[in-house]
Amino acid sequence: MIKSVNKGNKLFRLIKSRFLMTGAGLALLLTLGACSDDVGKVSLGLFTTKDVVIKAKQDPIISGVTCHISHIEADLDFSDPSDMSIACRQTGEITVEALAKIDRSKNGEVIFKESKSILLKNLKVRRIYDAENKTLIYLSYSTKESSGSHHHSLSTVPLYKTQAWQWALAQNNKN
Repeated sequence: MIKSVNKGNKLFRLIKSRFLMTGAGLALLLTLGACSDDVGKVSLGLFTTKDVVIKAKQDPIISGVTCHISHIEADLDFSDPSDMSIACRQTGEITVEALAKIDRSKNGEVIFKESKSILLKNLKVRRIYDAENKTLIYLSYSTKESSGSHHHSLSTVPLYKTQAWQWALAQNNKN
């Protein structure tokens, strides 16, 4: 009888420790979820599980630019809709040092990527430098065709009246 009580206590302690670890893991996930870059979330209606989510993303190289990206999240679907919108603005200084680090090719570079489905659909934001107009272009797009189209949106940030303006003028004179 003593052996069966000890086995019962061990089982109880094992279950209790698993329960506590699961609870701690859940608390950690909820805490990390609170550290999100979401700045807004709007429900699309009472009888739908879809929301418009607005995220604020700072350009990882040009810290003086912040992009606000809105997209649809469909909680109970395998894939979120491809529609999105982007608006980027100068929110700090755009420096020569930062501009010297960016990819200035015609393709630019991906600065943000988020999965929108379990089937390889992504929302991407690409930065492209328009040297002729001395402007940063931010293109958000879906990597999977939807309704016969790759959905995309565009925003621009001119360099005019920034520290980098003279640098941009000098780059044009070199070419």
